[in-house]
Amino acid sequence: MIAVNFERQQEACGFVCCWSRFLTECFRQGLITDILISLDDRFLYFSNWLHGDVRQYDISDTRRPRLVGQVFVGGSITKGGPVTVLEDKELQCQPEPFVIQGKKVPGGPQMIQLSLDGRRLYVSTSLYSGWDKQFYPDLVREGSVMLQIDVDTERGGLKVNQNFLVDFGKEPDGPVLAHEIRYPGGDCSSDIWV
Repeated sequence: MIAVNFERQQEACGFVCCWSRFLTECFRQGLITDILISLDDRFLYFSNWLHGDVRQYDISDTRRPRLVGQVFVGGSITKGGPVTVLEDKELQCQPEPFVIQGKKVPGGPQMIQLSLDGRRLYVSTSLYSGWDKQFYPDLVREGSVMLQIDVDTERGGLKVNQNFLVDFGKEPDGPVLAHEIRYPGGDCSSDIWV
C-alpha cells in the first residue's frame, strides 16, 4: 500500500468528491485487472493497471507466496506522472516511465496471457475506453501496445523483451485500443488445447 497525492490528476480531469475518495483508494491499493496461474501451479501473475507493474509470485507454498518477479511497464505512479508517491514500503523510489524501442508506453499493464510453456507473458495496455480516457488520455491519442515479458521458470523473474513491441498507435486508420490477447492454439488461462 502506498500514500499518494494526485492533485494534478484531479485538476486535469475535474473529479468530484466521491470519485476522489474512490481514486485515492485505487491509487493506494492499486487496481489488479488480470490474474492467472501457470499450468504447473507454481507461479501466480497479475497486472496492476494503475500502478503500472506486472508481478510474479511463487505460490508453490500456498501459505507463503513470495514475490519473485516484478516489472513496471507504464502506469500512473511513474516519475513525472499524475501521481506523486509520498510513501511506499515496497519501492525505494518511483519507477521511471517505461520506454521501449523509443516509444514511451502510455497506460498500464492490463490483460495478460501466458504461453503454454510458461516462458512468455504477453501484456496489453487498454482496459476500457471510458477508463482509458479518464486515467490515461495519452493512451487514447497514441493507441495501446502489446509487450512480451520473458519469464524465468526456474528461479522466477520477469524481464521485458526489448525486441517485441506491437504498437497499435500505428494502425492504418489511426490509433486503436487493443484489449484482449488470445493464442490461436490456447494458452494457460483458456480451455482451448492444442
